[in-house]
Amino acid sequence: MTDKSAETEQLAKVWENPGGWRTLSDVNNSVVGLWYFAAAFAFMLFGGALALIIRMQLFVPESTLVTSEFYSQVFTLHGTVMMFLFAVPIFEAVAILILPGMLGARDLPFPRLSAFGFWCYLIGGVFVCGSIFFNSAPDAGWFMYPPLSTEQSGIGADIWLLGLSFIEVASIAAAVELIVGVLKCRAPGMHINLTPLYGWYVLVVGGMILFAFPPLIAGDILFELERLLDWPFFDVTRGGDPILWQHLFWIFGHPEVYIIFLPAIALLAMIVPTFAQREITGYSWIVLSALGTGFLSFGLWVHHMFTTGLPSVSLGFFSAASEAVAIPTGIQIFAFIATVMLGTVVRSVPMLFCLGALAIFIIGGLTGVMVAVAPFDFQVHDSYFIVAHLHYTLIGGMLFPVMAGVYYYYPLVMGKQLSRKLGIWAFWLMMIGFNTAFLPMHLTGMLGMPRRVYTYGAERGWTELNMISSVGAFIFAAGFLLLVWDCVRPKKDQPQVKRNVWNAGTLEWAARFGDSWGMRSIPRINSRYPLWDDKDLLRKIDEGEGLLADAKEGRRETLVTSVLDAQPIQVLRVGGPGWLPMIAAIGLGMVFIFMTFKWWLLTALGGVVFLVAVLRWLWTGTAEIPEKQTKDIGGGERLPLYVSGYKSTGWWAMFITMTGDLTAFLALLFGYFFFWTIHPNFPPEGVDGPGWFWPMVAGLLVLLTWGLTLGARIINGKGQSGMAQLLLGASLVATIASGFALAAGPWTTGLDPTTNSYPAIVWCLVLWVLGHLIAGFIMQAYGLARLVYRKATPTHDADLWNIALYWHFTAFSGVLTALVIGGFPYLT
Repeated sequence: MTDKSAETEQLAKVWENPGGWRTLSDVNNSVVGLWYFAAAFAFMLFGGALALIIRMQLFVPESTLVTSEFYSQVFTLHGTVMMFLFAVPIFEAVAILILPGMLGARDLPFPRLSAFGFWCYLIGGVFVCGSIFFNSAPDAGWFMYPPLSTEQSGIGADIWLLGLSFIEVASIAAAVELIVGVLKCRAPGMHINLTPLYGWYVLVVGGMILFAFPPLIAGDILFELERLLDWPFFDVTRGGDPILWQHLFWIFGHPEVYIIFLPAIALLAMIVPTFAQREITGYSWIVLSALGTGFLSFGLWVHHMFTTGLPSVSLGFFSAASEAVAIPTGIQIFAFIATVMLGTVVRSVPMLFCLGALAIFIIGGLTGVMVAVAPFDFQVHDSYFIVAHLHYTLIGGMLFPVMAGVYYYYPLVMGKQLSRKLGIWAFWLMMIGFNTAFLPMHLTGMLGMPRRVYTYGAERGWTELNMISSVGAFIFAAGFLLLVWDCVRPKKDQPQVKRNVWNAGTLEWAARFGDSWGMRSIPRINSRYPLWDDKDLLRKIDEGEGLLADAKEGRRETLVTSVLDAQPIQVLRVGGPGWLPMIAAIGLGMVFIFMTFKWWLLTALGGVVFLVAVLRWLWTGTAEIPEKQTKDIGGGERLPLYVSGYKSTGWWAMFITMTGDLTAFLALLFGYFFFWTIHPNFPPEGVDGPGWFWPMVAGLLVLLTWGLTLGARIINGKGQSGMAQLLLGASLVATIASGFALAAGPWTTGLDPTTNSYPAIVWCLVLWVLGHLIAGFIMQAYGLARLVYRKATPTHDADLWNIALYWHFTAFSGVLTALVIGGFPYLT
């Protein structure tokens, strides 16, 4: 056996996917990505079935097909499923599946985190969707506006809140995984300006998730505290305001549209150059436009609140911002059009869906500019015109590009090619059906038909338009089902496609079908389309002339490179198959699901399961001290197997996670100052604040805790492990003391959170910091145990770096909370 054959056998053995029932323990991106994709499409089919029920109910006036109560559950769940269980997860599915190959990595840096996120997503999705079969689904709209949703009986609103909060864990986990993957796991030489456009879009969208989802999580916390404990954040009779929920929801909700849109446009950025057989036109402009779209999208949330009585200045500002976002979006679309015009287009089904996507999205963009004008929005707000605009934007901007991606990447993932004939039929059925369904809705809305109505009278003049829309919906569904059938139909007799069947230029097409380790060896990259620019590259990869061509130590490994210039800095050992991600997801799912039913003992049991699984996962699978310091990666180059600090992927993951966490905290703080702006007296007359003494003591103790933790990391790095253990032990005591001091302020002054929004928001901020102090306490104890059991040393201290980084953010939140609740009342 030759050395190259032995190396290939080593890779095959190390990266082998488990079989039988152990398949469920797999964590490889090629498997988890497929699971994600299949689950997202299953939820999409479920949401589509709900949409057809809506259209059947509205087919004729005064229909009695379903009851009004069931109809409310159907349209609420339809919007929830499409936005939370399909639109965002399908981006995560595609990215997990194709991004490692595109970057030249063997896998993403935290494959177990990807698996954990998938199981959270699946469990939460089944829980939310299954509620409709027990007549307990949420029924107040997918945006759940209070006070209707906070005051209604039943558990529908709780299922929406807690179920989606659980699902959001998966979204944030995927964002962390993907951002670190793009920044730290690119092939050597793949400078930041050589990164495939898909990688740039993933980076932008991952960042948007970190800043968009946390405000919704903060809103969910306020919402559930009101329903569970009667804290009046949205009750106007006790100083609350429902508009606060609208702000927090739409700070998430409008960027969500671009979180959905940008990854789909990223697929176009990969497909269009392939079938134009030339490089994308305006690479730098597209990158800057994607960044600009992401930035501007956070200034548009009030676009959804024009009818809430805002000042004219606010209306003008947000109207202008809503129109301005069309500029970077237009740049991206014109770049694709220019690429097509300058290239020699190869006709194909993926290209057909790309062109259909551009046509539909342009119509949605034009109506978006219309509703950005406040006076026009006043006329069509909450009408079927908005329904039409939303679907033109999302289906044109997301679903059609995803369908293009399915036809494009199916040969890479499955080794077979989808039918050209069925693909053309599916496209035209979907194209004709979609426009037949949603184009008339613009007219229906202009004629005054409101959204979410259960039925309507024949005298309204909406009957014919609704009939046309319903017929179109079924035509569209037929096209989509044809595509699904093409994907799942047996293909045993169909020959396996040749490698790089589309003659693409990007690196993911260098992988062979069935190789779970990706590429035979990792090449050095010096262009944006390496397969076009180096005709000998595939041979070099296959013959192991690249880097990391073996797995002699029997471990799954990939390269970590520097952020800007992609210089190799570490051989990262990634996790293999295991049950801990699934067990942790089940435990966390128990917390959210049983909390819905107020089964507190089972909720606590789920928390214990989650905590034990995560600690076991971290103890056995992260920051392992390797058996040797460096490894030969080929080409006469050796790299370390262990790095700490900002060079490590773990440090970046903690930094990104805590950035999202800080965003959620700032959203809660926004709630405090929102109440201050709407009330003439804040705190209200007769209600004293928590005073200044205990918050000041708490702030000083939090700073002390941070100093002790940081000091332990620094002292340990100097070789004084015993002193580091002593400092961490002292930090545990300081953490407990700071928690008691923070709670003592509102407790000793008798602040009752059920009486008014002021004590409620004060207690909410205190509970947020207390939760982080508890998490920090567990981390400090974990770090102390790692030192005691020699799992961390002066030269292998990644855990201590990450714990200290966590405390940077927690100290900031704790001190700021102490200043706000203790000091701000004295300034007003």
